[in-house]
Amino acid sequence: MPVSDCRLIDLTVRGDERGSLVAIEPGEWLSFAIRRVYYIYGTKAGVSRGFHAHRELNQWAIAVSGSCTVLLDDGEQRIEVKLDRPDQALPLPPMIWHEMHDFSPGAVVMLVVDELYDEGDYIRSYDDFRAATGSG
Repeated sequence: MPVSDCRLIDLTVRGDERGSLVAIEPGEWLSFAIRRVYYIYGTKAGVSRGFHAHRELNQWAIAVSGSCTVLLDDGEQRIEVKLDRPDQALPLPPMIWHEMHDFSPGAVVMLVVDELYDEGDYIRSYDDFRAATGSG
């Protein structure tokens, strides 16, 4: 998938005067069964996260609180996407290098994933990623 296809998805919000609720379920937008959910929080000022790609893993990133900037790279093109709304998800498909920067104080970024943790699925070197995509 080219990085240009990594677009924010508006999630359905349900709620009333008491507040809002967003449910993440396979269906119209989420095309995979959820096998794992994890979240990043407590990221200190000036610290960046990510710096890897996955060979097979599909995931969605959602800023459930606060914000961060996600750099996406498919080996040919790089774009930045601001995650700052709990009612939007950013797909992170296989073979997209991603880095997370500029976390706001108190930011919580939740990731919804289609597989259990597998270190063998990670590409942690940018040079190896470029070679795997045929761009390096």
